[in-house]
Amino acid sequence: MPKQSNNMSGLQCLASEKIWFDKRCYDEAEKRFYEGANGPSAQQQSSSHAGGDQELVSRMKSLELENQALHKVIGEMRAALQKLESRVGVLEKTPAAAAAVVPCAKAAPVKQVENGDDDDDDDIDLFGSDEEDEEAARLKQERVDAYAAKKSKKPALIAKSSILLDVKPWDDETDMGKLEECVRSVQMDGLLWGASKLVPVGYGIKKLQISCVVEDDKVGTDILEEEITKFEDFVQSVDVAAFNKI
Repeated sequence: MPKQSNNMSGLQCLASEKIWFDKRCYDEAEKRFYEGANGPSAQQQSSSHAGGDQELVSRMKSLELENQALHKVIGEMRAALQKLESRVGVLEKTPAAAAAVVPCAKAAPVKQVENGDDDDDDDIDLFGSDEEDEEAARLKQERVDAYAAKKSKKPALIAKSSILLDVKPWDDETDMGKLEECVRSVQMDGLLWGASKLVPVGYGIKKLQISCVVEDDKVGTDILEEEITKFEDFVQSVDVAAFNKI
């Protein structure tokens, strides 16, 4: 009897345990444990690969669209370039073709015939008329004459220079007033005397500094020096202190 009592108590204990009834839950937990230890399952990897492939496909489609757009733009540019080249070729050929035409006859516009009546042949001039050429030549000659008249009225530019001369006397007893009078007595076409002053040199001697304006084509410094030094009683030497073009 005691042994039977022990067996019954063991069965009662097993009956009280719920592990056999929740075995499915334990199996699922064990499966999740091993999946976490060994990495993602094949199904998860497959879904990840599928997502990556889908993204790659979408990027490839986008690149194909961009490539098509670029091809279209390049085609339009090529067509525009061909048109431009053809126009340039026409423009290059036009002067040569125009030069090849003999300018002896100028075709006049043909008068349109109304109602199919072509009996009036006198109104059609196939070889043109010399009246238009004469009129164009007359207008051209009038313009040339007007330009020449306008140009002739314009005063010609005269080159001039401003010269500053130093006229030195022999000594301190030289009459400087008389010396300046002699210098200003030099007159010639294209010479205009200006202001003057006495500048001390040393030992009581002063030199005459006088300015003048000359026309370059008519008066030179050599002529001025030669004419002034002719007054030997008053003038020792003549030097050009400054020379400026006007």
